[in-house]
Amino acid sequence: MKFNWNYLKLIGLIICITSLYAFSSHRNQERKIDGISVQFVGDNNLYITNSMVNKLLIQNYGVLKNMPKEKLVLNTIEKVIEANDMVKSAQVYLTVDGELISKISQRQPIGRIEGDQKYYLDEEGKKMPLSNNYSARVPIITGKITGKGLEDAYVILDFINEDDFLRKNVIGIHIEDEGSYQLKFRMENFVVNLGNISDLKQKFNNFKAFYTKAAKDKTLENYNIVSLEFNNQVVCTKI
Repeated sequence: MKFNWNYLKLIGLIICITSLYAFSSHRNQERKIDGISVQFVGDNNLYITNSMVNKLLIQNYGVLKNMPKEKLVLNTIEKVIEANDMVKSAQVYLTVDGELISKISQRQPIGRIEGDQKYYLDEEGKKMPLSNNYSARVPIITGKITGKGLEDAYVILDFINEDDFLRKNVIGIHIEDEGSYQLKFRMENFVVNLGNISDLKQKFNNFKAFYTKAAKDKTLENYNIVSLEFNNQVVCTKI
């Protein structure tokens, strides 16, 4: 019976590869954290800073540098960072050089509530606490801040945030009642009665057409109230 040397070589090769993999994996697990890097998506670290993230990690894990890699559970670290009220999402991973990278996306406020409670509304319509590090320049929401009124205010804010002209000029939303909303503009004493949130696109298109013409005619300062409550009309009140 002829012995199959090729079969023996294949077994030897498999054993060699398996041993090398096990050795490499063991050595990799024994390696220690060489450094820590906190990176913010879009370089936006207005509401939570590098030092705040590092402090958060130290409070939960102690000093991470020189800690064995096998002691870290990356998914758990991500959850710890995401538990911060200013964080939208976090991705944590280790480089081949042993550096722990934390990529963080922060929540973005689009409006500020000024009522019995003070807080932001973020881009998803969720409550976001005010920051001690930075005050966002966003429209201020006042008036009857109730469930439905707040929901509608978010719809208006979301629309404003997607429109360059409105985002630059609207500084406040006043909730007079559910279904009755008033916009405050940068121009002093210039108020827009929006009515309810139906047909927002048409209402704002009508308003921008009026605004452009009035600005061209240099008559904007003649008006203090502009109403968009009526169907496809812009009704103005002069000072």
